[in-house]
Amino acid sequence: MDRVSPMPPHPLRRRGRTLAGALAAVLSASALSLTGLAGQAAAADVDNAANGGYESGLTGWTCSAGSGTTVSSPVHGGSAALRATPGGQDNARCSQTVRVAPNSTYTLSAWVQGGYAYLGATGTGTTDVSTWTPDSSSWKQLRTTFTTGANTTSVTVYTHGWYGQAAYFADDLSVVGPSGGGTGTPAPTVPSAPAGLTAPARTSTSISLAWNAVSGATGYNVYRDGTKVQAVTGTSATVTGLTASTSYSFQVTATNAAGESAKSAAVTATTSSAGTGGDGTALPKHAVTGYWQNFNNGAAVQKLSDVQSQYDIIAVAFADATSTPGAVSFTLDSAGLNGYTVDQFKADIKAKQAAGKKVIISVGGEKGTVAVNSSASATAFADSVYSLIRTYGFDGVDIDLENGLNSTYMSQALRTLSAKVGPSLVITMAPQTIDMQSTSNEYFKTALNIKDILTVVNMQYYNSGSMLGCDGKVYSQGSVDFLTALACIQLEGGLAPSQVGLGLPASTRGAGSGYVSPTIVNNALDCLTKGTNCGSFKPSRTYPDLRGAMTWSTNWDATAGNAWSNAVGPHVHGLG
Repeated sequence: MDRVSPMPPHPLRRRGRTLAGALAAVLSASALSLTGLAGQAAAADVDNAANGGYESGLTGWTCSAGSGTTVSSPVHGGSAALRATPGGQDNARCSQTVRVAPNSTYTLSAWVQGGYAYLGATGTGTTDVSTWTPDSSSWKQLRTTFTTGANTTSVTVYTHGWYGQAAYFADDLSVVGPSGGGTGTPAPTVPSAPAGLTAPARTSTSISLAWNAVSGATGYNVYRDGTKVQAVTGTSATVTGLTASTSYSFQVTATNAAGESAKSAAVTATTSSAGTGGDGTALPKHAVTGYWQNFNNGAAVQKLSDVQSQYDIIAVAFADATSTPGAVSFTLDSAGLNGYTVDQFKADIKAKQAAGKKVIISVGGEKGTVAVNSSASATAFADSVYSLIRTYGFDGVDIDLENGLNSTYMSQALRTLSAKVGPSLVITMAPQTIDMQSTSNEYFKTALNIKDILTVVNMQYYNSGSMLGCDGKVYSQGSVDFLTALACIQLEGGLAPSQVGLGLPASTRGAGSGYVSPTIVNNALDCLTKGTNCGSFKPSRTYPDLRGAMTWSTNWDATAGNAWSNAVGPHVHGLG
């Protein structure tokens, strides 16, 4: 919070589209069968593709019309992937000539994501092949086989998208079969079974799992009572939709292009008993969140008792990092807050809670350096936040980390904390706009990972510069369109409307840029919930359960005579 550094725009994959009749005709006429795929590669086989993981940029690849580049996110394996953007007259074809052996069979595969994506081979000397997939919000493997002719010593393999459609991403392309005498590398082998499977956290409806990484694995499958229920790329997962007080058995397998490992040793875990109230439903359907400053930066100094009654969730800013990785601590700035004592602070928390409010501890902020990037630091985070909850009586935690977030371990930490506190725990998040431009970003992944225990994500619609909306168009901050088109990404990207809030500065002094009048905030709320008062962007549907709005900060609001909360608060609570 209280940020001043604008962030550059970040590319967003456009949502799915229906192709014109010409495309449909082409697809229906294509022989895109996936039958007859080869199984595990023979021991003598190699991967004949060069730089199939794009770790060396576009070396070895040629992309039409300058359509291709390499990116560091999203990636399927390694640290890079291909991003290719079609144009109106170009399908973003990226190709490579691969040396092969005559009269031999090869398995061609690649992982793709984003817009329409094609994978194929030409010049085989027999039957050229291709396969494809429509828009995909997560990595999906395309795979096919081809046989070379009697005189074939090279083939051209390629990926491409479709004219005028969204960019596609490709990674880990391979051409596995007999060596063609080129720069082939050994073909992947089936990975070993994962070890170290544990169930570190559970609720009445979910169980979190974690396991050790497996060398050579590109993904993992999760099995519940013998049935596959999830496929993930990291070393943790949360299985949801479970029944309270019920025992389940879990196993995990590792996967790569060669196949799937044997199942891990089983771990048995039992969901907790169903909560009896206090599970966040005490919050109003539409809620207002405000950050309270535990420091004096020129805004009005407040006690918690001074916070305007329109605020339903009060986030105390901030808990800070300690010398122990992942752990946080909180110290009331009594001197900076005109002698506000710890005892008064604790009493004010109880008074706010008695009035139906939630008071939570916010972790991070603009200069926060909390790092949760291992199982040990995840445990330290959960333990330290739980200690603060017990010490001060906080209702939950807010995640406001702006210097990096690891979705695997932050998800693990929050689930561990949830298991300690129970269903009454309030979890909010305050990502920057760039953090929620894509479901592949770590903040967005974290929110989706803990969706069953998440209260609300109040993205900050300020200090960001222009950003892409869910329609693929660029919008400048400070407008109704900026708020609604960016909120649409979260609403259509997997979060429930009740988990989405609009975060804005309370005054022009509350942020470096992006302040909008309370009228603009209210118009955006109306547009999203009712379809009225929209700008040029109008969502394809309405979201009547939208949670509400957030501001930085209650102090800046008070400095401006509570103009923000006096206008936005009643409007949020009156949404129905």
